[in-house]
Amino acid sequence: MSFKTEYDFELPKGYVDENGTLHRRGTMRLATAADEILPMRDQRVQQNPGYLTIILLSRVITKLGDLKAIDTRTVEKLFTADLAFLQNFYREVNDAGELSVMAVCPKCEHEHKVDISFLSEMEGA
Repeated sequence: MSFKTEYDFELPKGYVDENGTLHRRGTMRLATAADEILPMRDQRVQQNPGYLTIILLSRVITKLGDLKAIDTRTVEKLFTADLAFLQNFYREVNDAGELSVMAVCPKCEHEHKVDISFLSEMEGA
């Protein structure tokens, strides 16, 4: 069993490059500690904390369609629906722990997933 570090995605709208080509399929890698810490030093983030998302996504998106590179200008030009999708995808991919477990019904022996996210909510309360 190998450890998965890259995840494929498909944008709801897609990125349109300067030639009018639509790019929807991409790959995001797991974030490192440096990915989350180093952008905090960037002057753009210090002036506008919302810019952290732009820098962070530009660091972890490794592929988007046929683009040669993904940088902050690329992420800035995404449609808001795609930006929101990528923010949610980032959280999903980098979630520190599984919020569900497999359980077996004692009566019928049916195996199914059980959501235990309420446990993490209770810990924070």
